[in-house]
Amino acid sequence: MNAVELAARYRVAKQPYYRPVGDEVALFEAAYSVRMPMMLKGPTGCGKTRFVEYMAWKLGKPLVTVACNEDMTASDLVGRFLLDATGTRWQDGPLAVAARIGAICYLDEVVEARQDTTVVIHPLTDTRRVLPLEKRRARARARRFSTRRVV
Repeated sequence: MNAVELAARYRVAKQPYYRPVGDEVALFEAAYSVRMPMMLKGPTGCGKTRFVEYMAWKLGKPLVTVACNEDMTASDLVGRFLLDATGTRWQDGPLAVAARIGAICYLDEVVEARQDTTVVIHPLTDTRRVLPLEKRRARARARRFSTRRVV
């Protein structure tokens, strides 16, 4: 599957219902325009996921969503080599997919992921804005968005 077909698979086709409650749309657009990573905080059910879906639709960008948990590994995010009938092949993880297709990557409940897993996200949030694919000796550029539930 080429990048155009892959991007089409992750597009938000229909406008999600979202009613702004303040200036969050303008703030998101401003952060997006300067490639600034964002972290959305709020209680469960307040609309963080719907807001990111709406913004992906509004910006015309594909959206790759990852439900983070304590069992997730760095390879789950970045990718890994797999064995198949023809030998060994690389399978991109959701962060690498998002980087390759220019998508917004939404890491839902990123604080639930283990620290040794989230360390792969750091180069995305600093000035480098890259995702090192150490196993492939490659790099990918990406945007990152995540959320945190406030209890």
